[in-house]
Amino acid sequence: ITRSALALPPKSRARLAETLLESLDNPDQKEIDALWATEAEDRIKAYESGKMQAFPGKEVFRALKARKRS
Repeated sequence: ITRSALALPPKSRARLAETLLESLDNPDQKEIDALWATEAEDRIKAYESGKMQAFPGKEVFRALKARKRS
């Protein structure tokens, strides 16, 4: 199977890989992905409208590490 798959053209291998990965997903994964996409869009809109602040990643991870130590 592996040899046959590797003999496929790149686009076909990519499609096969995507199909195989999707087969490992939770049956509700498409719904979950859609909910996360909506959440991301909502957060972008909130940031762009000034309703939400952004913080540098280093600052966020530092705060998380400090919380973990407490």
